Amino acid sequence: MTQSHALRVADLPQNAATAFDLTPDEDARRALAEELGISAVRKLHFSGRVAAQGKRDWKLVGKLGATVVQPCVVTLEPVTTRIDSEVERRFVADLPDPDGAEVEMPEDDNTELLGATIDPWTVMTEALALALPLYPRKEGAELGEAVYTAPGQVPMRDEDTRPFAGLAGLRDALKGEE
Repeated sequence: MTQSHALRVADLPQNAATAFDLTPDEDARRALAEELGISAVRKLHFSGRVAAQGKRDWKLVGKLGATVVQPCVVTLEPVTTRIDSEVERRFVADLPDPDGAEVEMPEDDNTELLGATIDPWTVMTEALALALPLYPRKEGAELGEAVYTAPGQVPMRDEDTRPFAGLAGLRDALKGEE
């Protein structure tokens, strides 16, 4: 569910910042959780301002606050995470065209091409997606070790794959010969 709170660039004042304040309702948070592939978005608030930067560029600065629920990567139990982050995006009129044979990646990944509108809702959604924990883990959840082998054989464990594990076996064999 993509809502639009787009601000038309042509309508934005050049000499003053334009404030925005987004607090999605329960239906919008549920749709956002589904879009992001997580269990729930319990709270979500994004506020900030859009201001001119030079003659043709714009800058969005905001504060994102959210409480999200995701399944634990080990147990699949719900993991609740609080997210508080600063968000900054620059919208520039003259962004280099990336169609050339070789394109240098800019160091600033917060820069976007300026269109007819600047949409704080879209920025909020992207910022939330980027702030989500990649591997949420419930406190105390351990993956453990699974050991598989053919019947009658000694199973290989994680420690056996370490670089010096073979030396330990050689040392033990040499001690047995003495």
